Amino acid sequence: MKRILSKSFFLLAGILYSSLNYAQQGETGADFFWQPYDETADLDFAQKQEDPFLHFQLINSKVSDKNKLWQKFESELAKFSERKYQKLKPLILDQDIPTIQNNIKLGNFSYKDLSLFFLYRIRKYESDNKLALNSVISINPKVIEQASALDKVNRRTIDNNSIFGMPILLKDNIGAIDMPTTAGAIALQDNYANNAFITNRLIENNAIILGKANLSEWAYFFCSQCPVGYSAIGGQTLNPYGRMTIHSGGSSSGSAAAVAANYAVAAVGTETSGSILSPSGQNSVVGLKPTVGVLSRNGIVPISSSLDTPGPITKNAMDNAILMDAMVGKDSADTASMAVNGGFADTLQTVTQKYLKGKRFGVITSFLDDPLYKKATKKIKKAGGVLVEVEIQSLDLSSIKQVLTADMKYDLAKYLRTHASDQVKVKTVKDIVSFNTQDQTKRIPYGQQLLEDIVNDTTTDKQLMDTKNVLEKLSRDMLDSLLDKNQLNAILSINNASAAYAAAARYPAITVPMGYSKNGSPEGLTFINKSLSEADLLKMGYAFEQLTKKRKSPKQYMN
Repeated sequence: MKRILSKSFFLLAGILYSSLNYAQQGETGADFFWQPYDETADLDFAQKQEDPFLHFQLINSKVSDKNKLWQKFESELAKFSERKYQKLKPLILDQDIPTIQNNIKLGNFSYKDLSLFFLYRIRKYESDNKLALNSVISINPKVIEQASALDKVNRRTIDNNSIFGMPILLKDNIGAIDMPTTAGAIALQDNYANNAFITNRLIENNAIILGKANLSEWAYFFCSQCPVGYSAIGGQTLNPYGRMTIHSGGSSSGSAAAVAANYAVAAVGTETSGSILSPSGQNSVVGLKPTVGVLSRNGIVPISSSLDTPGPITKNAMDNAILMDAMVGKDSADTASMAVNGGFADTLQTVTQKYLKGKRFGVITSFLDDPLYKKATKKIKKAGGVLVEVEIQSLDLSSIKQVLTADMKYDLAKYLRTHASDQVKVKTVKDIVSFNTQDQTKRIPYGQQLLEDIVNDTTTDKQLMDTKNVLEKLSRDMLDSLLDKNQLNAILSINNASAAYAAAARYPAITVPMGYSKNGSPEGLTFINKSLSEADLLKMGYAFEQLTKKRKSPKQYMN
């Protein structure tokens, strides 16, 4: 009798589970319920890769359940059928902001539909362990409510070049109310901090904060030998162009991977040295690292008040300009902040590939061995651009680590005092190191060498200031000599290959997709120029984009 009852119970449980799955599946039968799995085969495969950034020790977070990302929205998503998703896909997938805005004006879908489309897509892929990217850490619980409110505005009055109603992901070191700001770390798991300045600017411009993107924990100033894109909260960010064969870049890994996979219209990343340029290049998207101070850092978990900056990550240059316009603004709480007029999107209205004609570009001779770089520069020359071969002087910038170590010791402690919520108990880097040591398996599987270095740092204020000044002068003198002597409009690099020079000089740079290597790995052409040249960089990037049209969506994420 007991055996009959037991069988009946499991039969009933199976029916209930199947019914639940069926309700979640919609009309295609796809399973939208995430389940942990045995990662052994994936990890063995990763360890065999030549690239050390692919030597993963785990894929999924040990402390997070991905089902919670979309749990609050199940009732709304149940009404959003697969049929509706497929109908909207050609109108939204890979479309730029002006096109999406125009489709909304035409009544093809609403701002609420747009947010639901991305939520549906995140659930669709992140519930599938063969396709999940771990690029999203949290979802704004009020996203549908906020999108619905914007649908009450007369859509005919909305500028097509506006961020109005566009779902944006923020790197999870950027403060946003209603979601924890974790920097990927368990120590900040309950950090319900206030909005960062740039978050408020986005909201003031009626952007929709869709959620938070995964990142390299503590913006990759944490462990010296860990893969890029790993965090204890988010797990391992994977690259949609090759989940286990192409690394995601860091530290704004989740922001770039999510944009590449069309999980949001756009995302915001942060860079200290290469953290926007690297993942943008690796994920075939457009990433702009602004001049330090053009965008406020207030309310962002810091590494270095000397070098940190947020920046836009988008599928195209126009969206990049629109997102920049929505974030600029003078912030009295950030000593580096400066007043910038914006209007970046307007400057692109009349730009075509002809804009490259007569512009002078520094081509780094040692990079001409890269076939994609060589081909890209030839196309610029064919379009009328003037190529000047230059050599990047090899500078000893190793003291950047000393600057980051000393800055983070002070700047992170200041953030924890002034921005972190009351639930956060750690107050110094030493506290964080001690907290992590209590459970090394979950909290620091790759160690925390860089945090330990911060604790042991003895750099004086004078030493720090002297080192900063030397670094900035070295880099500026080298870059300026190339730009001025050769009358260049930009120096051309690859991905983040020259990011340290731009970082030390506090100069801006933009990377734009230029193609894919034989193994499918994306590469970006990076334009570097002097301070406050963002408008020129966007124009050059936009013109190169129109000339080449190299970006392609990752094939496995087109369904």
